[in-house]
Amino acid sequence: MPTEDHQAFVNELVQEHGQRLRSFLARRLHGAGADLPDLVQEVYLRLLRIPDVQTIRSPRAYLFTVAIHVLHQHRLNLASSPEAVDIAEALPMLQARSGDNPAEQVEAWDRLEGFYEVLGELPPKTYAVFVLHRQYGYSREEIASQLGLSYAMVKKHLAQALVHCRRRLDAME
Repeated sequence: MPTEDHQAFVNELVQEHGQRLRSFLARRLHGAGADLPDLVQEVYLRLLRIPDVQTIRSPRAYLFTVAIHVLHQHRLNLASSPEAVDIAEALPMLQARSGDNPAEQVEAWDRLEGFYEVLGELPPKTYAVFVLHRQYGYSREEIASQLGLSYAMVKKHLAQALVHCRRRLDAME
């Protein structure tokens, strides 16, 4: 059961960042805009489950980190539908060591956001292979088994993802 602290914390985030959160998620839904209210609600529900909201140093960054996880879980759920590829879990987090410097935090957030945009451009199978391998440490054999692909196809999708990410990230810099 959420405490008053939790509800106040979430209410403040809704007031300050609610519209930006909706825009952030809407840009990344790529044609699945009908799911936007559910995703926004899931973000706030997850925030209500935080054991101690006072330990969060950057509420805005935390909000968007949760939003990224919700969005990727949503993509994975879509990908596991009968007409799509079976996927397990979300994208790798870029661990930016930005300390307490707000400028570094904003820069790190922008890099992270750019990385997720690049990953969002990948085809579903390629995305699935990349996430399972890089985020969850699945072996190529495990990915092949889980997604019903050959080992060679897993290698191909992984290589395509890495090349795409490298090219796009190099172009951004």
